[in-house]
Amino acid sequence: MEQARLSRTIGIFGALGLLAVALYFRFHGSLDEPFWLDEAYSAYAAGKGFDFLWRVVPAYETHPPFYYSLLRCWTLVFGDSLAGYRSLGYVCGIAVLPVIWRAAHDAARLARLDAPRIAWGAVAYAAVSIMLVAMTREVRPYPVMILVYAGTLWALIRLGAAAERGRSIAVGPYAGYLVGLALMLWLHNLGALYAAALGVAFLALVVRPGLTGRDWARIVGGHALVALVWAPAVAILADQAPTWVSATWLTFSWDTVPTRLAILYAAPGLAPGIALFVLAGLAIWRLADGAPRRRLAAALFALALVPPALSIALSALVAPVFIVRTMTPVAVPAVLLLSIGTLGWTVGWRRWAGAGAGVFVAFHMVANDLIERARVGGQQHWYGVVQFLAPRWRPGDVLLAYPNEGALPMVFALRDLRVPIAVRPVPTPVPSIGVGGWYPTGSRGVVSLPRDRLRAIARESGVQAAPTIWLLRLGPRAYDKGDMFLQELAVGRRPVARLYWNPIDLIALRRVGATERR
Repeated sequence: MEQARLSRTIGIFGALGLLAVALYFRFHGSLDEPFWLDEAYSAYAAGKGFDFLWRVVPAYETHPPFYYSLLRCWTLVFGDSLAGYRSLGYVCGIAVLPVIWRAAHDAARLARLDAPRIAWGAVAYAAVSIMLVAMTREVRPYPVMILVYAGTLWALIRLGAAAERGRSIAVGPYAGYLVGLALMLWLHNLGALYAAALGVAFLALVVRPGLTGRDWARIVGGHALVALVWAPAVAILADQAPTWVSATWLTFSWDTVPTRLAILYAAPGLAPGIALFVLAGLAIWRLADGAPRRRLAAALFALALVPPALSIALSALVAPVFIVRTMTPVAVPAVLLLSIGTLGWTVGWRRWAGAGAGVFVAFHMVANDLIERARVGGQQHWYGVVQFLAPRWRPGDVLLAYPNEGALPMVFALRDLRVPIAVRPVPTPVPSIGVGGWYPTGSRGVVSLPRDRLRAIARESGVQAAPTIWLLRLGPRAYDKGDMFLQELAVGRRPVARLYWNPIDLIALRRVGATERR
């Protein structure tokens, strides 16, 4: 009795400790970080009405409008402050931990392993996983996708357990699987890659000889229903993809693939990468004995590897789409495999090899988390830009954002710091559709203008009358090649201040003869 009470007490304090670690890394300093560009796109769209979200957003955005609609509903309840926007990610990032515990627990039972041990190991890895931590802090679809992917994995494991007992397809878990499949397709333009992985996992865990006609009717009918629900999102993607493919600024290099995969699954560096391979090998070894274990291994490895593999193939053959943050849901099956490799062996040298490799990987995860938490300003230090601009700003100055998307994070940073400076996007606020020019980065909402159009804007009376013109540029190599807009604005002016934090470029141009300010 005393031993059981002691074990229970240790378990409670261990769980609280893991929760504290997870909360610290996910929350610490996150409200000191302004929206970076992609987050500002999310907040901008969510701040509009549903008509804008479902009529205008599909005209310039490759991602389906579902996430932006969800974020709008969320902020209508919790407010549109920085905390209100980030809170959706917070909730998803914490809620995924018990879902991972349940999925790992049921997976271990299916494989006849020590279920509590594997479950807590998976949660421990999830608490410090570099990408699971980072995505919790983002106002983007990824924390929602991670939670949905984890829930769908759990539903698949429950389906697999029912199949092992010789039962028909369980209605509840199957409905959860179908809902998760549809949500992944609607949450991101790469949702089809996750759907493919989920389909492979479904085949591995559920489909086998002996299924009844009723089972097959459910399988075919359920997947057909998901395809039908997904059809509008396919239409949006088909409309946007040609522009994005022909004009993307992203590049793909095989040299960066190992580092990106290491960050995704464990931690960057050769030594953590070797430890990761050791743990993967031990997990395969542990799951190689018996059909239920092999099916589980096939499902987990498919869920962890198929989306990145397809993303890399698309990047090499069609257009660069392999970005680490878009692949972060695969960290969920990865932490289950890491836990099995670390804790699945209870005797012999493999136990110590797994424990050693696991501690090494976890240490590097924590070290990287600490480094990220020490970084000031987040991905793009827009608060620093505002703090640079505010004391130098004078009445009559104008601030031009070219391309127009630079105005999005700048406006939110000005709002958060309560600095009353207006930003003029050039040529129009996002989206600039039907205004001429071209789209260097594939988004129809962000346009690059020819020199004559830029000259006309620079010669406008309101611009010419400004004592100082502040030009805010993002990605000038893409949108302002040859510094055309800068040159047109500089006629009769001279640069007096400049701040460059890649990719943010802020330049002050004062009229010649005006009193210089410091």
